[in-house]
Amino acid sequence: MRRDRVIVVDDELSMRRMLSILLERSGYEVEAVASAEDALARFDDWWPDLVVTDLNMPGMHGIDLLSKVKERAAREERDVEVVVVTAYGSTRTAVDAMTKGAANYVLKPFNNAELKMVVRRALGRRALEAENRMLKAQLRDQYHFGNLIGSSEPMNRVYELIDRVKDTRINCLVVGESGTGKEVVARAIHFSGSRAEGPFVPINCGAIPEALVESELFGHKKGSFTGAVKDKKGLVASADGGTLFLDEVNSLPLSAQVKLLRAIQDRRFMPVGGTSEVEVDARIIAASNADLEAMVAEGSFRDDLYYRLNVVQIGLPPLRERAADVPSLIRHFVKKFSADYDRGDIQVSPDAIRALQAWHYPGNVRELSNIIERAVALCREAMVHPTDLPDKLVDGGHKPLLLATEEFPEEGVNLDGMLGQVERRWLVAALEEAHGNKTEAAKKLQMSFRSFRYRLAKFGLDDLVAE
Repeated sequence: MRRDRVIVVDDELSMRRMLSILLERSGYEVEAVASAEDALARFDDWWPDLVVTDLNMPGMHGIDLLSKVKERAAREERDVEVVVVTAYGSTRTAVDAMTKGAANYVLKPFNNAELKMVVRRALGRRALEAENRMLKAQLRDQYHFGNLIGSSEPMNRVYELIDRVKDTRINCLVVGESGTGKEVVARAIHFSGSRAEGPFVPINCGAIPEALVESELFGHKKGSFTGAVKDKKGLVASADGGTLFLDEVNSLPLSAQVKLLRAIQDRRFMPVGGTSEVEVDARIIAASNADLEAMVAEGSFRDDLYYRLNVVQIGLPPLRERAADVPSLIRHFVKKFSADYDRGDIQVSPDAIRALQAWHYPGNVRELSNIIERAVALCREAMVHPTDLPDKLVDGGHKPLLLATEEFPEEGVNLDGMLGQVERRWLVAALEEAHGNKTEAAKKLQMSFRSFRYRLAKFGLDDLVAE
């Protein structure tokens, strides 16, 4: 591992020697030069992590060196910290250096322990800032919309909308069944767009007790109600400069809906018990698995808030309507959970893949994720077999479906899902009978090869069987 590099800049030979010895004994790689000009020249082939410079020197002043170092670092997108050393009584100049980007200053005469502490803290701050940048980059990579899984036509429409709204402040409403990935889309919008450096604040509106909703969202002042023992910053204010994600927004009580509407319209709100308003600049992304239009019609959700939130609507398709994405999702989750559980390179057997593809996933992507996690964690070998899957996928897949002549169920029937389930099962059964030969399987189902191929692609079976 490379040692941290330090350039010492001082026109006094004795000071250069003393600082060099002190810092080398502390484990740093040190170069000592007599002028600011020499220091800048050294940057060409020996980029330092830290510059320790005197302020009052012949030629270029230490403040000018500081400015040039910071300008060059910004231009080359590299890191370097600067600590200035100045004579006692020149603290005003030292403070000026701090305002121009110096990490810290040391007054002469100084003791060795003080200098070593200042250097250590400056380099520690640099390492912390580098780590923060790395973590932010990892978040952007993790949640960039290009990492959403699936290439079906319904998902391509979602990607197009994300791309069009990500760099704007426009409010979005993400709708879809539970488990379709509404928060994943909200994070993709935030972390791939112009607000990626700002905070992403997710709020599950349905998980906050009604009595505490306004306090949690907008904060409160000390003494505004029983238990308010100190001021509290609300979640809306925490999203300033970034994105506020309101999951299950349909759960908000009407009183909170009124206050949220004003915050969206005016970009300001009043904390509970407050006397002055708080300004906030946050993009709002809301999500709901309930029919907000129906709630507006029945009066349980404000129409003016609905229209403010629903400027752009992103509809997420249920997994049964994008079955072609199931193989990609299987591969993604197997890779993810193999790493999480340190299971090495886990594979999925063809029989297990067929069982996974034949299921209709009422819980959508979340259900598939849970199934794969369970299988990867519990499989005895480096291969997931049908016996590692839930019984409903193996045994339930062969249970008879409701017939139209039976009594109509009270909860209704998901006809598209049921018909899709039947179609999947017959496709899989025909392929098994034909030992994976598509031409023979099409004949067994009394359909053209072209029609058979279309159905295979529809359910994501096409690339997993032989011709």
